[in-house]
Amino acid sequence: MSQKPGIPKGTRDFGPVEMAKRNYIFNTIREVYALYGFRPIETPAMENLSTLMGKYGEEGDKLLFKILNSGDFRTAVTPEDYGSESAGRLASRFCEKGLRYDLTVPFARYVVQHREELQMPFKRYQIQPVWRADRPQKGRYREFYQCDADVVGSDSLLNEVELMQIVDEVFTRFGIRVCIKLNNRKILTGIAEIIGAADKIVDITVAIDKLDKIGLEKVNEELRAVGLDQAAVDKLQPIIALSGTNEEKLATMREVLADSEIGLKGVEEAAFVLETLKASELNNPIELDLTLARGLNYYTGCIFEVKALDVQIGSITGGGRYDNLTGIFGLPGLSGVGISFGADRIYDVLGQLDLYPRETQSGVQLLFINFGAAEAAHCLRLAAVARQNGIATEVYPDSVKMKKQMAYANALQVPFVALVGETEMAEGRVALKNMITGEQQKLTIEEVLEAIKAAR
Repeated sequence: MSQKPGIPKGTRDFGPVEMAKRNYIFNTIREVYALYGFRPIETPAMENLSTLMGKYGEEGDKLLFKILNSGDFRTAVTPEDYGSESAGRLASRFCEKGLRYDLTVPFARYVVQHREELQMPFKRYQIQPVWRADRPQKGRYREFYQCDADVVGSDSLLNEVELMQIVDEVFTRFGIRVCIKLNNRKILTGIAEIIGAADKIVDITVAIDKLDKIGLEKVNEELRAVGLDQAAVDKLQPIIALSGTNEEKLATMREVLADSEIGLKGVEEAAFVLETLKASELNNPIELDLTLARGLNYYTGCIFEVKALDVQIGSITGGGRYDNLTGIFGLPGLSGVGISFGADRIYDVLGQLDLYPRETQSGVQLLFINFGAAEAAHCLRLAAVARQNGIATEVYPDSVKMKKQMAYANALQVPFVALVGETEMAEGRVALKNMITGEQQKLTIEEVLEAIKAAR
């Protein structure tokens, strides 16, 4: 017996029911992005390694999937390369391309490459898969989707305001209660200055960003391990533990950061976003969280994360302002801000809270039973009418026992089954069975359409 085929670790198949749910997520996000004037783009699954390497740090470079050059890839390799202890050097000879690690760096490359064609500010959204050669584990995959939206070519904080409105609208549509968390990297830089550790800003943000996962004691251990003395760690404690309303936190930080120009600038940027959003009457709370740091070092201004309130899970959306991402490709000074929805985590949250609309459970709303050639031909005409009215309809292709056809309808969770035999054909009617209630009645095709539409 031949071995059963499989798929690579860290990847998944999605069946029809799963795809219906995933498309519900993607379509909802896509609709909201479009409402705010964002336009779609797509970039290739593979990029030149020269585009990707060095953009994600040393660890990120190790997680890039590299693609062997086509043809005889060994021709570019010298005996010295084979003798080298550097796996990276050998890989660079074998491979010129790699699978994209995220959507942000390819987007930066896109902006620089197409700069003369773009109208600034440029608002784009992108919903595509990315790949990381990570160790697969629960909730972490080697292939997964990102749902990004970015605005480049504008320094205005109104962009941050709009992105928070988008976040609120998307999760309101999903029915997921969330808390939107906001901070500013300039505030974190100011904090590093006032505790006398300005050169440790990256280490401080990386450590603070782990607070929810490892707790305060472990964070303090990490801070000491990267070279902060105990006095600096002690100064940080009341800031990390700061509580109260957004206004109270802002007032405190204005006092704490009084001697830090960059820190005060961050406070005012955060204050503007929070104050402007008050007039929007968001459906979900937004909170200034001074422990929010975001791990990526290219963020330079406002940063945000979204946490689900009714499910224990990590961040389900994140993003922030970056001032010079395109500088890595020779176009310095082009500011941008963006967000990314975590589709896979949102999928899990919607499932745990049972929030998927009923129509995502089955694509077919009406199934015609097949009683024979003449009846099937008649049902094909009726099915065409139903489809013209926006009702997803099937005619069972084989004239087999009705028990088998009904089992098919139950397996696909089809809500309505139409039975049309000789009697119904003569009467110009359809015996419509509601598979949920078990009720059956004879109706005209117009009445069938109304009944199905009313049940949606």
